[in-house]
Amino acid sequence: MKIQNPHDKFFKDTFSNTSVAKDFMTNYLPQSIMNIIDLYTLEPQKDSFINEELQEAYSDLLFKTTINKREGYIYFLFEHKSYVSKNIAFQLLKYMLEIWEVKVKKENSNELPVVIPLVIYHGKDNWKVKTTLGEMIKGYADLPEEVKKYVPNYEYLLYDISKYTDDEIKGEVQLRILLTIFRDIFKKDNKSISETILRAAESLRELDDKQKGIEYFETFMRYIFNAGQKLTKKDIDDIIKKIETTYPEGSEVVMNLAEQLKQEGREEGREEGKMKGIKEGETRALAKTAVRLLTKKFGALPEEAKSKIEKLDAVTLEIIIDEILEYKSLEDAKKYLQ
Repeated sequence: MKIQNPHDKFFKDTFSNTSVAKDFMTNYLPQSIMNIIDLYTLEPQKDSFINEELQEAYSDLLFKTTINKREGYIYFLFEHKSYVSKNIAFQLLKYMLEIWEVKVKKENSNELPVVIPLVIYHGKDNWKVKTTLGEMIKGYADLPEEVKKYVPNYEYLLYDISKYTDDEIKGEVQLRILLTIFRDIFKKDNKSISETILRAAESLRELDDKQKGIEYFETFMRYIFNAGQKLTKKDIDDIIKKIETTYPEGSEVVMNLAEQLKQEGREEGREEGKMKGIKEGETRALAKTAVRLLTKKFGALPEEAKSKIEKLDAVTLEIIIDEILEYKSLEDAKKYLQ
């Protein structure tokens, strides 16, 4: 079955396992935070604060735990777009406000728990955005220190997996596999992805629970088949052949999934024309939105600029719309119209 949002599903399937979440925190949270957190009390919450419009770009998980001997929360935000968001500090603040609001309403309390926000990112571009809300507030850095205390500001923890080396990827088997494929999925070619698959298969042999290993390998492979570039029949045959000698159970998983996807491909082919029309319609709508917003901000656009905007792909149009508040002139958008 084709997974609609494979990044979200793989992230939640893996991190919803409390032992994996604990493993991540143990290996990646600053020691100053680990000193005041009781991981034995870590408990996943069912609440999600991502609305439908942003689900294709973000996933989130909320964990309740004891922080400095009081009830608190750790909020994971996973950004799985291929480009960096500049307004992430603002988005995170809104989610934290929602967490507090839910807490206050449920318990009829006027006390707010500590919420520690962290962002995991694995897009094509390295993260170059500052990790504080103050960076988004125009003129904040120039304010006198005695005035800054009246203006909200905070910093979030950032984990840019896209630039991690193999040595920097730490933890137990499941966490290492997840972080490695998240790092590689947007950046590597089929040969490198195949090597990542083979390394994952070898790592899963470390697990004492063999059935658990097979199930996780299937989850892992489903993610690759749905989220990455298309592996060719030769790629798959080579993977099966190599895994047969090191992880036979895994080769059966790959064969079964490949056959399922082949069958689904036949069925989906009938819908391809229809879906193509839908996607083209969505891209046209994004182009109209971009033209409307730019016109509203800078006045009537030259016909040449409008024509170029109408030819852009959906990803580029989303970037223009996402950044439009920061543009000082139409020239700022023209770098995407070349």
